[in-house]
Amino acid sequence: MANLKYSKQRETIKEYLRSTTEHPTADMVYDKVRETFPNISLGTVYRNLNLLVNEGEAIRISCGDSSERFDGNTSNHYHFMCTKCHRVSDLFNIESLDHINALAANNFNGVIEGHVAYFYGICEECKGK
Repeated sequence: MANLKYSKQRETIKEYLRSTTEHPTADMVYDKVRETFPNISLGTVYRNLNLLVNEGEAIRISCGDSSERFDGNTSNHYHFMCTKCHRVSDLFNIESLDHINALAANNFNGVIEGHVAYFYGICEECKGK
């Protein structure tokens, strides 16, 4: 973010995203950041989340129900989405799926640069209910 002016609010948002595995929505981020900056607007939170995503400092997770969640962990990893409680969880200890880039490239004349894979189902907590 060398081109952007430093912002305490943006830094607080980034630190919150990095400190949680909750994959918060913008509203959840807003509620958390208001503890430090009571006068921050939801629009400011949205703008800063978009800046962080555009700068590669956060990941936007589209949940399919028109909601979005955010992840401060930008390392290559996959996500699981519970179809009952809508919780988003990290999946780390699985083999890389990078080979699907080559599979996709077999029948595509462009250049495959990456992929996104979401796993859906019922989380352990919902399964136990």
